[in-house]
Amino acid sequence: MTEERKAPEELAPPSEPRDEVAAPEAPVEGPREGAVASPEATIEQLRAEVERYREEADHHWQQFLHAAADLENYKKQAARAREEAVARARRELLAVILGAVDNLERARAYAREAAVRAASPEGDVTAALAGLQEGLEITHRQILELLERFGVRPFAAVGRPFDPRLHEAIEAVPPDEAHPAGTVVEEVERGYLIGEDVLRPARVRVARAGDGA
Repeated sequence: MTEERKAPEELAPPSEPRDEVAAPEAPVEGPREGAVASPEATIEQLRAEVERYREEADHHWQQFLHAAADLENYKKQAARAREEAVARARRELLAVILGAVDNLERARAYAREAAVRAASPEGDVTAALAGLQEGLEITHRQILELLERFGVRPFAAVGRPFDPRLHEAIEAVPPDEAHPAGTVVEEVERGYLIGEDVLRPARVRVARAGDGA
């Protein structure tokens, strides 16, 4: 038995048409790595960098000038404010002192009146002395109020333990029942604080064991 022979076109299906393979693109021409720039290009690049640095330097210099001007203005304003504060404090101080001078002048007038009345046989000096005392009391109170406005206040010393920070001993005296050794017996000059600092220590007499006992 013999096979019937087929024609070649009947043995295999017709092949699909294949896509055409694209040809590789040609490389783009450019500066090759490591290539040396031309002198003209190098000079142009350096000029651009110099110009950029010059602009930055000018910008920083202008900033410095503005900052220096602001600082100078601040110094002038601070100095002017300080001078105004000092002048204002001086005016307030002088105004209060003038008030104290007025009261002292009234006290002097009362003293002169008391002297005249005391010189006359029928004179009554009681009213004049009362006026003198009132004038002195008002003046003393006014001055203390002035000191307080400036942060100055007196502090007590008698009967307190001696403190070299607050007290200046001018004499040592024997202790007694009211003033044991190491305490302040008498205040000769009052001490004052300004804020929490000592403006003037109190000059005192201090009880010390063995002195005249």
